[in-house]
Amino acid sequence: MSVNTTTTVPIVSVKNVGKRYGAINALSGVSTDVFAGEVTCVLGDNGAGKSTFIKMLAGAHAPSEGEMLLDGEPVTFSSPRAALDAGIATVYQDLAVVPLMPVWRNFFLGSELTKGWGPFRRLDVKQMKSITYTELDNMGIDLRDVDQPIGTLSGGERQCVAIARAVYFGARVLILDEPTAALGVKQSGVVLRYIARARDRGLGVVFITHNPHHAFPVGDRFLLLNRGTSLGDYAKSDITLGELTSLMAGGAELDSLAHELERSMGPDSAIVQELEKEAEALPEAAREEVPRPAAS
Repeated sequence: MSVNTTTTVPIVSVKNVGKRYGAINALSGVSTDVFAGEVTCVLGDNGAGKSTFIKMLAGAHAPSEGEMLLDGEPVTFSSPRAALDAGIATVYQDLAVVPLMPVWRNFFLGSELTKGWGPFRRLDVKQMKSITYTELDNMGIDLRDVDQPIGTLSGGERQCVAIARAVYFGARVLILDEPTAALGVKQSGVVLRYIARARDRGLGVVFITHNPHHAFPVGDRFLLLNRGTSLGDYAKSDITLGELTSLMAGGAELDSLAHELERSMGPDSAIVQELEKEAEALPEAAREEVPRPAAS
């Protein structure tokens, strides 16, 4: 497990956080840091605890155990609004956009600019359009017309609009919930490029994904989750893409699959032999069976 050797205080630090829902232990003993100008990737398969983890970071749920620090000081968020006011913005998979509204309306949705006073107050449409175009251009998003409905944009472009919106409204930490999950190869590449640009602008980015091939090119740190527990928190210099993929695959699961296939296909099958080789090549931590969260 890696340790950051820089003297910079992380924007957000979580130490042994966990979350219980009654008798169900959904997350336990998870620690990582989010630094300015870095991408922290949180990886895990379905049911690993990624959603629970980001809900705690985003203020939707309070941790049942452990500690969360903001700029080195203990903090507890009472709501997502409190986290947003502290500079932690979350872009969920559904994006919270209105497909039939123009891009500029979605950009300022809930935070519209106005001009005038009292009964003469009205939306400052010209200013909002100008800001939307400028901010999207700063992120490298070239839209000919911010009046077009956001639903006409590709999935990758909508993700990028949501990222640019969070940056404009003062986010210091940007949490991205599976932004490439429903996208093709080309659109996933577009989103990864804008994640790198957000990092280069000094934001701390938390990139939630189950795809190590998306995480590794842009990531600086990698937190691996499996069934609510941490498999490790690694700096990029401490792990390769192959090791990252193998840790996510899980040695116990590969061993079990190899044994099942051996019974049906025979021990001389090339597939069985390949799976056994992969399982043997895994780090020791990945070969250990991670217990399921137990009710107590």
